[in-house]
Amino acid sequence: MSKQRHTPTSDFNTEVKLKGFKAYEIDSKTGKGHSYNRKDFYKISLNTGKYIFHYADRSFETDDTILFFGNPHIPYSCEVISATNEGYASLFTEDFLKLSERSEGLLQSPLFKIGGTPILAINKEQKKELSAIFQKMIAEQDTDYLYKDEIIRNYINLIIHEALKMQPSESYSQQKNAAARITSVFLELLERQFPIESTEHPLELKAAQDFAKHLSVHVNYLNSAVKEITGKTTTDHIADRIISEAKALLRHTDWNIAEIAYALGFEYPTYFNNFFKKKTGHIPKSVRAAHL
Repeated sequence: MSKQRHTPTSDFNTEVKLKGFKAYEIDSKTGKGHSYNRKDFYKISLNTGKYIFHYADRSFETDDTILFFGNPHIPYSCEVISATNEGYASLFTEDFLKLSERSEGLLQSPLFKIGGTPILAINKEQKKELSAIFQKMIAEQDTDYLYKDEIIRNYINLIIHEALKMQPSESYSQQKNAAARITSVFLELLERQFPIESTEHPLELKAAQDFAKHLSVHVNYLNSAVKEITGKTTTDHIADRIISEAKALLRHTDWNIAEIAYALGFEYPTYFNNFFKKKTGHIPKSVRAAHL
């Protein structure tokens, strides 16, 4: 195919993509906060300072030491309020952690779920123990040891397990713009499925109910929020994006109609043809023929 995914311009992001992992120390110079959008990686950070974390449709205010879990499927942002802030952070890809079969289930824990709690209050003793783990990760990533990735995975798993033993922080408030936030999450999740680059991996989320289940919200709430914010239904957003991708596949690939239909989640080519014609007024073959 002629299409390519966007390549990050940041050397930092490129390093994480290539290695699957990056750990670093946070200080007042590097911890300036970041905007509300989807990030490219999972993140675990130990932060000391005054912050406001916006996570999906909730906000968490902190004024001490916290452990934060960021999910690449859920937009979030961090406002640094205090003049000084410190701590540690680790970024890692899903594939990096899933190389360990025991780790796959940890990514499904409440720490990374949209309906879960990504913020944990940390006391002084816990801060000392967790800081030591992060310091070991930072040191290990610069070694030449052949199995250092496995050691780093063990450190990540250890932090997650320690977090699962703790009590979640309840210092959060429901925001007035909750509908905007959940809509942003939905649109980000929808877009993450594209572009389609293989006929072997069809769309997994094809209906409003699929997205609602994935986001752990009621489908009526999701539909209402999306309609309120965008003026379009959840179903219309999904259909429009599928049509857009279908046109791109018809124009820029040599896949046959059946392969395109399957890749876009249609069980039979006939269903795809009828869907495409209903939405565009044309059949897929005519769109392809026009661009030969």
